[in-house]
Amino acid sequence: MKYDLTVSIVLYIDKNYGDLNTFKKCINSLLKTKLSIKIFVIDNSPKKNKINVLKDDRIEYIFLGKNIGFGKAHNFAINKIHGLSKYHLILNPDVYFDEDVLEKLKNFMDENKNIVAVTPKILYENGNIQHLCKLLPSPVDLIFRRFIPFKSYLEKRNYFYEMRYKDYGKMFYCPVISGSFMFVRSEILTKLNGFDKRFFLYMEDVDLCRRMLQHGKIAYFPFAKVYHKFERGSYKKFKYTLIHIVSAIKYFNKWGWLDGRKQINKKFI
Repeated sequence: MKYDLTVSIVLYIDKNYGDLNTFKKCINSLLKTKLSIKIFVIDNSPKKNKINVLKDDRIEYIFLGKNIGFGKAHNFAINKIHGLSKYHLILNPDVYFDEDVLEKLKNFMDENKNIVAVTPKILYENGNIQHLCKLLPSPVDLIFRRFIPFKSYLEKRNYFYEMRYKDYGKMFYCPVISGSFMFVRSEILTKLNGFDKRFFLYMEDVDLCRRMLQHGKIAYFPFAKVYHKFERGSYKKFKYTLIHIVSAIKYFNKWGWLDGRKQINKKFI
């Protein structure tokens, strides 16, 4: 059977992190769709999570028993979708939405063959918009900004880096979308072999977007909206700050510290 959509969700729950209630809302959002759908839940948690909603026959639950990282866990599903679906959704467990969202995104992609990936309008739970469409980052945006004391300078950089100059009420193209919600053509994901496994956490979505740009356009579609609980772990715990910095170094070692990002970004400014 070929599905309209396959979905992968990486779950990690321990005593200090994760919210099963929001995850249940996420799963229920998916199960309301009229599309034919197959959901892969890859559980990186130290202990198996017993969740009644996972008994639906559209869901395949994969318990790993250890945290192998975000991208590598998603690849468990991506490695299975060759010829299985037209589109694949990379989704965070803290995202939920209304039942018509997936249909809107599928119709948009069906009508725009030049687009390889799309993201909807992503909102905080209070309804405020999350500016998750971004330009390709520089070392200042990812590493050195944490140590720069000049607030006005950082705000100016963020204004451009987070593409706040765009009208988020209209569709536009962008070079980077968030791994919290990526609606992608399955053939592109399998062609690229999914996420680069060298990234344990952070930067895997930026790296994937940069590779997808070589095959088509990435779009922001505001006529579908989702809610994202969104916790910036790297700004709360030093452990995650270090992981973020290490991933950024790996990213720039791969793509170059003084690469051609300016030329690419100019197309979107």
